[in-house]
Amino acid sequence: MTGYQHVAALGSSFAAGPGIDPVVDAAARRSGNNYAHLLARDLGAGLTDLSVSGATTATILQRAQRVGLRSFPPQMSLLPSDADLITVTAGGNDLHYVGSLLKCALAGSWRSQRWIGPLARRFPALRVPDPTDADVRRATDGLARIVEAARQRVPQARVVLVDYLTLLGRDTEPEVDVPFDRTTVERIGAIGAGVARAFQTAASSTGADLVLASEISAAHGVGSADPWVNSLVPRPGALASSFHPTAAGMRAVADAVLAALDS
Repeated sequence: MTGYQHVAALGSSFAAGPGIDPVVDAAARRSGNNYAHLLARDLGAGLTDLSVSGATTATILQRAQRVGLRSFPPQMSLLPSDADLITVTAGGNDLHYVGSLLKCALAGSWRSQRWIGPLARRFPALRVPDPTDADVRRATDGLARIVEAARQRVPQARVVLVDYLTLLGRDTEPEVDVPFDRTTVERIGAIGAGVARAFQTAASSTGADLVLASEISAAHGVGSADPWVNSLVPRPGALASSFHPTAAGMRAVADAVLAALDS
C-alpha cells in the first residue's frame, strides 16, 4: 500500500485505545498502538493523532473537551492541512454506548460483592436508555458534519468512517461474561446497532468510505473465544480500558482499513 503520506485520526476512545501500551497521552488515554498508529506504520506515513477518550461529535467539531485539568481544543481545529487520509471513529458517546454498559457492569459487580452487595441490592437495577430515532439522527448528523468539515479544511484528503468493534456479541453470556441479565445485554446491543446505523447513514449521505468494524468483529465480543474487546476491568487505573479494544482488536481494525484502502 503506497500513496498516503499523512494520516490524521479523529475520534473517541475506540480510536484512542485506552489501556493499550505504550501510552502516548495519558489525559487523552491515547495509545501508540491504536489502529491509527498501526495504520500509519503500515503505510509508511506520518500521523497526527487527535483522538481523545470521551470525545463526542461536538468536541470533534466545535467544542473544547475538558479532561481533568487539561482542555483539548476541538479536534477539527487541529486537522493538518497536508493530511491525505483522515479516519473518524466517534458517535458512541453521543448515544452513551460504552458509558451505559460500564455503569450497568459496575452496578452488577457491586451487587455480587460480599460486603457492599446487600446495600447495592436495595436499589433497583440500572435501566439502559433506548436510543430513539431522534438520538440516532443526531449522532448521524454529527458524523456527517465531521466528514463535511474535514473535506472543507483538507479537500484533498480521503475520509474513512470506522465504526465501533462489537462489544456484546452472540457469544456473550448474561450473568457469566457480564454481571447483568439478558434484557440489559439486548438493550446495550440496541445502542450498538444505533451507532452502526449512524455510521452507515452518514457514509451513504456524504460518500465517505466506511469500514464496518462492528461486522468484522461480530464473533469477537465479550465472552467469545477470541475477544477483541476487554470485559470489565475493575482494577484501579485500568477501569477506562473496560469494554474497549484490545491490542488484537486494534490490529484487526487497522487491517480492515488497509483492505478498504486497497479496494
